[in-house]
Amino acid sequence: MSAKKFVFDFGRVVFRWEPAAVLQQVLPERATDSTAAAHWVAQIFQSYGGDWGEYDRGTVSPAELVQRIAARTGLHQAEVQRVVQAVPLSLTPLPETVALIERLHAAGRRLYYLSNMPAPMADHLEATHGFLRLFSDGVFSGRVHHNKPEPAIYEIAAQRFGHPVSELVFLDDHPPNIEAARALGWHGRVFHHAAQAEAELRAAGWL
Repeated sequence: MSAKKFVFDFGRVVFRWEPAAVLQQVLPERATDSTAAAHWVAQIFQSYGGDWGEYDRGTVSPAELVQRIAARTGLHQAEVQRVVQAVPLSLTPLPETVALIERLHAAGRRLYYLSNMPAPMADHLEATHGFLRLFSDGVFSGRVHHNKPEPAIYEIAAQRFGHPVSELVFLDDHPPNIEAARALGWHGRVFHHAAQAEAELRAAGWL
């Protein structure tokens, strides 16, 4: 059996992503408590559909995103701009996942990533975090103009990575993204934390 190749999502898998905390920091006058923060998370990010989903897809520029969200939510453009600027800075590495990536790389395993991420944020992460060089390659939605869980982004990734889909194991925190990968012949595990993911990879015989 060929060695499995591991494909990582980024948000809540490799990088910390806590949108309510971001809004409480950046818009304290709006996100005054957890309930208000949850309201504005839903309004601004729309479960990563709508305006933010198109930003992830690379079909909306940062300036257009600010205008759209402000017009739709009633927030001032300056407020939305602060959010858009704060999001990439808030994506800090999860140490336990980075340690897992380092162990897999040291063991000679091929590593890839597949993330819904607009190009400006992808550029920031690549320029900021040296450990991303441990990945052989990766696909960002904003550069290929498709979002997970659309089948096209998985097909693009598989072709780019150059391995049979039966050798690809996807780790993502969002179950529909794993289901979409499995429907195309990939393996996958829903990621909760690094220790759980590593234990499941071992139990499956992939490590």
